[in-house]
Amino acid sequence: MPDERPEITFTLENGESHGRYVGKVGGIDAKGEITFTHRGPGLISADHTGAPDELEGTGLAAAMVDTLVADARARGFKVIPICPYVRARYEKHPEWRDVFTVGPGEKPRLTAAQMRGEMTMSKTDMSHRPP
Repeated sequence: MPDERPEITFTLENGESHGRYVGKVGGIDAKGEITFTHRGPGLISADHTGAPDELEGTGLAAAMVDTLVADARARGFKVIPICPYVRARYEKHPEWRDVFTVGPGEKPRLTAAQMRGEMTMSKTDMSHRPP
């Protein structure tokens, strides 16, 4: 029997200090997102995962975290898992340890500078910032 799950697509919106992965499920107008903050060279925090009720049960939220992890590996950045959903998915996938700044089940602690969103990158570093 062929897999009849709708196609899930992603776009990346990457701003100066914040960004988001936006996910869409084929045939549904609603969109989900994982928002993130640039915390320094090669470092972001996954701040929030959100998806409206119309997307419940589609697998979109899990697929967004999978996309975040794959992107971090491909582009060489680390993720501070602030979002409870991202942390919960990570607990089920300890093999993602190379991507996250803490171990599975650990809560991250941010420095005061990271909490304020201060970045220590030079202008040349900005072209190589994650994601």
